[in-house]
Amino acid sequence: MKVEIWSDVVCPWCYIGKRRFESALALFPHRDEVQVIWRSFELDPSAPAQAEGGLAGRLAAKYGVSLAEAQAMNDRVSGAARSAGLEYRLEQARPGNTLAAHRLLHLAARQGRQSELKEELMAGYFTRGAAIGDPADLRQLALNAGLVEADVDRVLSGSDHLEEVRADESEASELGISGVPFFVLDRRLGVSGAQPPEILLSALEQAWEASHPSPQLRAVGAPGEACQDDSCPI
Repeated sequence: MKVEIWSDVVCPWCYIGKRRFESALALFPHRDEVQVIWRSFELDPSAPAQAEGGLAGRLAAKYGVSLAEAQAMNDRVSGAARSAGLEYRLEQARPGNTLAAHRLLHLAARQGRQSELKEELMAGYFTRGAAIGDPADLRQLALNAGLVEADVDRVLSGSDHLEEVRADESEASELGISGVPFFVLDRRLGVSGAQPPEILLSALEQAWEASHPSPQLRAVGAPGEACQDDSCPI
């Protein structure tokens, strides 16, 4: 079964959703037969490579709320992250444009290291203060995830995998995806948001059953004499 997850590496609910999905997948009996693919989604394609100011201040300006209200929003999402086993340090977050990060994720997919890089990028941004739009920080995160150094340098110095990113984003639009995280299971079922593990597990089970239906026998002829339950003297 294929699970495609549209998300952005600076989306706090996407990292929480990742952890909740991993918890659900650990309980799924067919987890070894699930292929997870991370799809690109830029929350702010116009963001500068490295944004100025703290996250709370930028949040306040974006939504037209006070700094205290923005901080309360950050506190709420940090609490949700904590319940998922993550320790956000949003006061250290260094936001920026995520296009290069998404292009690296497509490189990582080709090298069989996409999940490792996704984790490294999110952990770097949300917990270690890595600048998500800085080539030097991205390079180190990619190397930490086990990507080939020469390929990483080529991607960061050029435009490799740009078409793949745009294709993911175009497909998201076609599917009606306007917010992330968004989980697409075998192109049969969609789950929006960082849902609790039990809901994600239920979705996995439903999608599996839809693509692997239990065999149903079709009876031929009239019912014959047979033993059933306790109807036979044995």
